[in-house]
Amino acid sequence: MDEQRGATGEVVRIAGWSGAAACTGGATLASLCPMDGRIVALAEVAAPSQIAAAEALAASAFAVWQLVPAPARGRLVAAIGAEARARKQALAAVITLEVGKTVSEAEGEVQEWIDMCDFAVGLSRQLYGLTIVSERPQHRMMEQWHPLGPVAVITAFNFPMAVFAWNAMLALVCGDSVVWKPSEKASLCAHAVMELVQEVCRREGAPEGLCQCLYGGAEVGAALAAAPVYRLVSATGSTAMGRRVSAVVGARLGRSLLELGGNNAMIVAPSARQELALRAALFSAVGTAGQRCTTLRRLLVQETIAEGFVERLAAAYRSLRVGDPREPSTLVGPLIDEAACAAMEQALGEAVAQGGRVIAGGSRVREGGLGGGFYMRPALVEIAAGAAVVQRETFAPILYAHRYGRFEEAVALQNGVSQGLSSALFSESLSEMEHFLAQSGSDCGIANVNLGTSGAEIGGAFGGEKDTGGGRESGSDAWKSYMRRTTNTVNYGDTLPLAQGVRFEME
Repeated sequence: MDEQRGATGEVVRIAGWSGAAACTGGATLASLCPMDGRIVALAEVAAPSQIAAAEALAASAFAVWQLVPAPARGRLVAAIGAEARARKQALAAVITLEVGKTVSEAEGEVQEWIDMCDFAVGLSRQLYGLTIVSERPQHRMMEQWHPLGPVAVITAFNFPMAVFAWNAMLALVCGDSVVWKPSEKASLCAHAVMELVQEVCRREGAPEGLCQCLYGGAEVGAALAAAPVYRLVSATGSTAMGRRVSAVVGARLGRSLLELGGNNAMIVAPSARQELALRAALFSAVGTAGQRCTTLRRLLVQETIAEGFVERLAAAYRSLRVGDPREPSTLVGPLIDEAACAAMEQALGEAVAQGGRVIAGGSRVREGGLGGGFYMRPALVEIAAGAAVVQRETFAPILYAHRYGRFEEAVALQNGVSQGLSSALFSESLSEMEHFLAQSGSDCGIANVNLGTSGAEIGGAFGGEKDTGGGRESGSDAWKSYMRRTTNTVNYGDTLPLAQGVRFEME
C-alpha cells in the first residue's frame, strides 16, 4: 500500500481478511480521521468463512515455522524492522491521519515497533532454559522452551502499530504464527502494517499465513477468543472487554494475556523537584490527548505545596496548544471520535456534580478551522479523591488533583482504585522512594520514581495488576507467554531411584 493514500481524501477499502484477494462487498466499518471527521478507510467485517480460513492457515504455518531455528526466525524479524525503519515517516503519517497523534508521537510509535524488532532479534539467540540440580544420583534435570502455537492478538486504537509489534515480533521469534484483530478505529494503520509484514514474509520465504489480519468489531474478537486453535489470546482494551475475553478463553483452558484499563496516579512530595514534576505531570496527563493506558489521571500533591503546584500546572494547561497534530507547535491533537468527546464532557459534568471544580480546560475547540474535528482542551479538576468519577478511567485528557497529608495516606489513595497499571512518585526522600517501591508501596505493575507514568521503554515488561489484567508484554521475560515450558529429566545411570525416597521393589 502507498502509505500516503487517504491524505488526499481517497477512501481506502480494505478486505475483511488479509488473505483475501479483494473486497467482497460485505458489511463495512468506517474509520474516521479525527482531525476533521471524514472517512479515510472502509474495512469489511471478516466473514465466518474467512475467520475459519485464517485459523486453518495459521495452524499450517505454525507446523512449519516451529521447526525453523530461532536465529533464522530472528532474521525474518530483522527484515521486518529494516523495512519499518525505511518507511518510518510514511507509517507515522498514517497514524497521524487515522488516530490523530502529533507527528513526534506518531514517529515515536513507529520507532517503538523498530526497537521491538531489534529486541526480538537479540532474543532469538537467548530463549534460555535452566539446568536444575536433581536429588537423584546420575540424573540431570533441565527446562526447555518450545513454540506455543498460533497466537491471536487483539489491539486498541491508541497504539495501532506498537502493541501489535510487542506481541507479534516476540511471537514470531518464539516460533508462533499470528492472527491480528486490530481496532475498527485504526483499520488503515493495520492495513499499512500488514502489507509491510506480508511483503517481507513473502520475500524471505516464510510460510504462507504466518502473520494475518482479520478486520471487524467485537464479534470477530469473540470468534478469536473462542477458537481452540489459538493457544494464546493477547487482548488490549477496556477492563470490560478483558473480562469477556478471559471468560471465553478460560472456559476452553486457553491462555490469555490481558492489558486493560489504567487509573494512574502521581505523588508529589514536599521534597520533589517541582519543575521536573510539573513537566512530567503535564506530558503524562495530556500526551496522546489523554488516550494512553498509562495516562496520568490522578495527581496527589502534599498539602503544604499543593496550592502553588496546582496553580503552576493550571497555568501550563492554559498555555497548551491544541490543534492540528501535523503542525510542529501542536502539543495536543484530537480525541479519537465524537463518542470520546462526549464521554469527557459527561465525566466533567459528573465531577462538578460531585463537588469538583474545573480549574483549567475542559471545553471544545472549534476555532481556527478545527470545528469539524474532535478537539478538547485538556482539563485539570480539583476534587475529593473519593469521588465516584475518580474511581473509573475516562479515556480522555482529564487530570483530577487531590491533596494529601502524610505519605502513607498518599500511597493508600494511589492504591485505592481497582486498576493497577502505572504509578509515579516525585520525591528526594530516600525513605519515601524505598517505601514506594517496596511490597507495601505501589501496587501497580509499573512504579516510577522522578519520572511520569507514561512513556515506558520496550526493555521492561509492560503491564499491571488488579483490573489491569495481570499481563506482561514487550521486554524482560515477557517472551515466555508465547512459549510452552517442558521439564526434562535424563537418567544416565544403571538404577531407577525414585524421588522423595519412595521405594517400589519388585519381588
